[in-house]
Amino acid sequence: MPEPRLIDISRVINESTAVWPGDTTFSRRAVMAMSAGCSCDVNTFTFSAHTGTHADSPRHFLAQGVDSAASALDPYVGRCLVVAASDPRCVRPEDLVGIDIRTEERILFRTPRALRDDEWCDDFAFLAPEAAALLAEGGARLVGLDTPSVDPMTSKTLAAHKLLAARGVAILESLCLDHVAPGRYELFAFPLRIQGADASPVRAVLRTLG
Repeated sequence: MPEPRLIDISRVINESTAVWPGDTTFSRRAVMAMSAGCSCDVNTFTFSAHTGTHADSPRHFLAQGVDSAASALDPYVGRCLVVAASDPRCVRPEDLVGIDIRTEERILFRTPRALRDDEWCDDFAFLAPEAAALLAEGGARLVGLDTPSVDPMTSKTLAAHKLLAARGVAILESLCLDHVAPGRYELFAFPLRIQGADASPVRAVLRTLG
């Protein structure tokens, strides 16, 4: 039996990383630099909480929602299922046919149109509200997509976010799954303990099952 291996499913964060139009792009400033005679390098980063692969907290879309620091950790670690969605426009209920959500508590969707780390697309694939409702009502603990949001860019109601949050389902967005085969893995993707944060970057990693 092969040894388990780790698969990084996080997007690279740098000055070219695509962000939501109008949001803060990544920048790095050297506070101390060995090249300038200092004893070590020290950097300051400025970027949106939604840059690259990140976990939304309920504070992002609910005025009284918990922040990243108060978010439960259990949903972000454990067995998960990677599913290849069939429609490049959105994840539909049809993509859940044959999946027992009661036993597949963490589900990551690989959409047909993979985006580069530096690429933005206004009509990215989202999670159809009907699919979000099935996942929430079925007992899912975490849902992830390889696109910037579980709701479409033009949404003002954020239906999928709210349907998932109403049942305590954690949300991962902007995963990198184009190199991952559908199937079962173990997920590790903890949000940072930042008080007041509406989202947090994560280093999302899958481990193959031995």
